[in-house]
This record gives sequence, structure tokens and C-alpha cells, in this order.
Amino acid sequence: MKKQPDNDHFFERVYAIVRQIPEGKVTSYGAIAKALGAARSARMVGWAMNASHNREDVPAHRVVNRLGLLTGKHHFEGTNLMQQLLESEGIRVENNQIVDFKNHFWQPAISSESTP
Repeated sequence: MKKQPDNDHFFERVYAIVRQIPEGKVTSYGAIAKALGAARSARMVGWAMNASHNREDVPAHRVVNRLGLLTGKHHFEGTNLMQQLLESEGIRVENNQIVDFKNHFWQPAISSESTP
């Protein structure tokens, strides 16, 4: 099956970007997809983040939706772990949404590598 290796490659490219997100900053699924040259693949970025559970080197808590909502919070252990991790980095969260989202947003650089 050819699909699995392609997904693995895509997921690794997602994780490489997520590792670059500075502490105290967040980015969105769509911004990561766009940076990878796959602007319509935000949902696949979400799948990659969901698959990153056991990877301590991937700060998945720093990836939110385009409005700053903690849409992936149910994938973290405990009820408010994602929020607690963000707050420990100085990001205020109210009602599952990042306060002052624009000031905390980090825009990943566009990759020169094309999508497989």
C-alpha cells in the first residue's frame, strides 16, 4: 500500500513544523498545511496531531484552529491539560479559546519542498 508511507512522510513534515513553534506561541492546522504547500490539508494536519500522542518531542498543545479554539483538547489526558500547558507558557485561555490570539499566533515559514 502506497498511502501509508505518504501519510507517514506528511506527518513527519507536520511534526518538524510543530517543533519550531516557540514557547508562548501557537499556530493553526491550516497555517501548517499552507506552510507544507498543502493548503487544503488542514484536516490531515489534525490527524497528524492526533497521532502524536506519545511523542514528547511534538508540542501538540500549541496547535489550535484558525480562530484560536482548543479543538484538539479532547486528545490530551485529563480534562484541561491542553489549556494548562498553554497557560504555563503565558497564554491565557477563556472558554476554550486563546485570549489575544493574534498576538500569540506564530506563522510557519512556507516550505520549498512540494507535497508528495
